[in-house]
Amino acid sequence: MNFHGLHRPGDPLLLPNAWDYGSAALLAAHGFPAIGTTSLGVSAVHGRPDAAGATKAETIELAETISGLGVLVTVDIEGGFSDDPSEVADLVSCLAALGVAGVNLEDGRPDGTLRPIELHQRVIEAAKGHGVFVNARTDTCWLGTGDTLERVRAYGHADGIFVPGLSDPGAIAEVVAATPLPVNVLYQPSGPSLARLAEAGVARVSTGSLLYRAALGAAVATALGVRGEPAPPIPTYQEIVARLPG
Repeated sequence: MNFHGLHRPGDPLLLPNAWDYGSAALLAAHGFPAIGTTSLGVSAVHGRPDAAGATKAETIELAETISGLGVLVTVDIEGGFSDDPSEVADLVSCLAALGVAGVNLEDGRPDGTLRPIELHQRVIEAAKGHGVFVNARTDTCWLGTGDTLERVRAYGHADGIFVPGLSDPGAIAEVVAATPLPVNVLYQPSGPSLARLAEAGVARVSTGSLLYRAALGAAVATALGVRGEPAPPIPTYQEIVARLPG
């Protein structure tokens, strides 16, 4: 089945997000048919700020190294690493040539604002036509600004819609009803279960930075355990970001 076919409303694709070759290889070995990348993990591994367009080369390199694992790969390219649609088109074309099946393209900006709708529409259009699944992510809930449904409808020329930070089943169902595209949400340990998300009509559930943060938490817990100290909770996204170079 191709990547598009894995997006089934009511029977969502569980997409784990890797940050290096080792994490991707282990996930592939455990039978996940598709794997995404996480921009936070890639940024932190290389000591760069997340969502700031600072890891284009590192993202391409990771895509190249994991594309031969025998699973479908979708790549988090933040906002496309450029506001220039032609540069985004060149990037997606490059990734397609590496065998990448999809890209995740967000409208959030490092300063906490959203890319203007018309510009993001052009960026999405530029990413289309290269044979990859374009997942249009809107950060309205993530950043607490903008109109989610307006953005969801405006990005209807993409292949999928992603609204991270959306956790209320009723609000998720409202988004699903607002677009014919498969809807992707971010799994949250304190949020709805996979089964509940399926009931809301979700077609894809991503883990985002959760696996990377859990891996860091396990490493710290193991080290502290050697000293006989209790394990701390999994670090939050904000805690990791606060430790990255600005």
